[in-house]
Amino acid sequence: MNIARLRQEAELRQVDLARAMGVDRSTVAKWESGISSPKSAVLPKLANVLGCNIEKLFELPVEQTAQ
Repeated sequence: MNIARLRQEAELRQVDLARAMGVDRSTVAKWESGISSPKSAVLPKLANVLGCNIEKLFELPVEQTAQ
């Protein structure tokens, strides 16, 4: 998932995203590191907060698609 990149592009800190999502900052850190993934029920809200669509959350970064 591209949560960290999209969060940075939205100029949000982990704590900002966590507050908007109603979760702990550690939850956002786990999502970004791949330790866990957000539940499907929160994907629409996550995409909205990050200013993208759900599909964008799952797109591979350009550097990975070129390999």
